[in-house]
Amino acid sequence: MDLKRWLLALVVVLGLSCPIAVAPAQAALPPGNAVKDPTAILRNALPIDQADLQELQHRLESTSDDLRAKRWPALTSTVRRSQTLLSSSRAAILGSLSSADQSQGTALLDALEEQIQSVATAADATDRDAFLSARRAALATIGQLEALLVGDFPFTIPAEFADLPRLLGRATVEIETTKGTVIAIVDGYNAPLTAGAFVDLVQKGFYDGLPFTRAEDFYVLQTGDPKGAETGYIDPKTKTERTVPLEIKVPGEAEPFYNATFEDLGQFTAQPVLPFATLGTLGWAHSDEALNDGSSQFFFFLYEAELTPAGLNLVDGRYSAFGYVVDGFDVLEELGIEDGIVKAKVIEGADNLKPHA
Repeated sequence: MDLKRWLLALVVVLGLSCPIAVAPAQAALPPGNAVKDPTAILRNALPIDQADLQELQHRLESTSDDLRAKRWPALTSTVRRSQTLLSSSRAAILGSLSSADQSQGTALLDALEEQIQSVATAADATDRDAFLSARRAALATIGQLEALLVGDFPFTIPAEFADLPRLLGRATVEIETTKGTVIAIVDGYNAPLTAGAFVDLVQKGFYDGLPFTRAEDFYVLQTGDPKGAETGYIDPKTKTERTVPLEIKVPGEAEPFYNATFEDLGQFTAQPVLPFATLGTLGWAHSDEALNDGSSQFFFFLYEAELTPAGLNLVDGRYSAFGYVVDGFDVLEELGIEDGIVKAKVIEGADNLKPHA
């Protein structure tokens, strides 16, 4: 580790980093997390309850450690047990789907059986690349099946936020930057107001042409500060800045907590459903003085595992994560303070955005 990285790590460990804020902004780094793949985090964050399918997902995801260690017999055993689980639970999984989704579910389960067989074949052949490719396809199919299980929006947003836009589901956003394009999935199931404000501003073209106002290696890349004296989005109807509350969903809780940090709630060891645990986590900035004054500024979290010792957490529970970059990581790592957003647009899920309650 070079001197710059060592010094940054020391600052984090000593807790001397300041909060992420709206112009100017500072940030702290989160700890390591066992699940660092954004697509896996998004699968885990779906509001569903289908134990067999979720167990199958977790078994396949858990093969990463054995794959890194080249423990091929263990991999083969795990995959074979996964095939047995799929065979024994297929009827139950299909029965969990609505009648309208039965046909699609059947096709996906057929595809999944073939994909897991391909995973097994790759394990038998000790072919790492083929294993990764087949597992990626199988997990994508599991994600499609899990998406079919999502029913009505799972909770009621408090009436005090009735005037704010909300994303009642997920949306995919394409962000064209001066260095290339990144794709992010925004999660309204767990952060509907934060995700809703972001998608609403994307739809309005608010971010088009805005520069990155803060860029620090291994840290954060922030934008969303409009030109001029304002630091957020001014609602043309009210002529005032629209603000969004701090919004954090905790596993096992029916709905998110609003305007309360984990410290406020006494949940010092809690992990949010949407953690700051991977490169390109989308976070919503707020000032040092308040939790509910975030308006338009957001940041890409530049996760760096070497600088996040286990048990240290200075971001989760203090800021709202609302989505993840899923493509364009090479572009994200090249962006700096001299760069900016050329254009952002919603390419899927726009109909999940509702302007207000």
